[in-house]
Amino acid sequence: MKLSWQQITLPALALGLLAFGAPGRAQAQAAIKIDGSSTVFPISEAFAEEFQIQKRGKVRVTVGVSGTGGGFKKFCRGETDMANASRPILTAEMEACRKAGIKYMEVPVAFDALTVVINPANTWAKSMTVAELRKMWEPAAQGRIMSWNQVNPKFPKEKLMLFGPGADSGTFDYFTEAVNGKAKSSRGDFTASEDDNTLVQGVESNKTALGYFGYAYYAAHKDKLTAVAIDNGKGKGPVGPSLENVTNGTYNPLSRPLFVYVRDTAAKRPEVREFVQFMMTNGQLVGEVGYLPLPKSAYELAWKHFQAGKLGTVFGGIPQVGITIEQLQALEGKL
Repeated sequence: MKLSWQQITLPALALGLLAFGAPGRAQAQAAIKIDGSSTVFPISEAFAEEFQIQKRGKVRVTVGVSGTGGGFKKFCRGETDMANASRPILTAEMEACRKAGIKYMEVPVAFDALTVVINPANTWAKSMTVAELRKMWEPAAQGRIMSWNQVNPKFPKEKLMLFGPGADSGTFDYFTEAVNGKAKSSRGDFTASEDDNTLVQGVESNKTALGYFGYAYYAAHKDKLTAVAIDNGKGKGPVGPSLENVTNGTYNPLSRPLFVYVRDTAAKRPEVREFVQFMMTNGQLVGEVGYLPLPKSAYELAWKHFQAGKLGTVFGGIPQVGITIEQLQALEGKL
């Protein structure tokens, strides 16, 4: 089934997905409420849409988008059943959940190639080093690095226009940790939005623009954007974002796992258990929306942990950059 999430605006997304019920006939309808990462949204939307069809209107799944950080705030207040996250839960969020008596299960669902993009009219920055990205995005660049030639003297003297996720975004947290060495450490004078479609449109409309977001949003607009190949300085040269390069571990440090977190009390409800099982047995939907499905063994392990009621996170609240699929499986195996 062809999904059209990339055409939907975020105000509409926040309303959730309507379940499919028989008109004119009242029926009891269970509900699952999800909120969080815009990166993970296409995955949850795909699962929700297919699951609702399968359940024939007996379950309604709503998927909101308030960023990973915003999603965890709602989750730790007990307002949602599940949180979409483009990075693992952090120490402060773990503490907020603990204080509220919220326990949770960590469920990995996919891998992403966080993608740096430029306008197709940009002929000079088709590949960049991590050091160049840092020079462009670090806090010290604010009000100072304003043109491309200041990033690299070989680049033209053209205005540098930057587009990126807002402070509540897990993508913002991950990118700043990977590039600048500290999560949330960034210049502030750029166009920020939790709506990835706004970032896409910003880069599409400005020939000297650069932005970053999840791979699926690039894949949906390949004809209007150019993905920047990243040189991490470790001798392999520039490597482009692709599912193949995520799989073989060469797209580093911008490949990352994606998660959903499930509240333990919600996990006891049959509709939530069925939905999580549906996610763990239909990984092909992840590929349909532009992300890399995990190996079957990883989904089987995640479902086994969920059934056993294993709580918490394997990451300890500490950001981890450049983790591979194999490393993720090894960590999850220790839960």
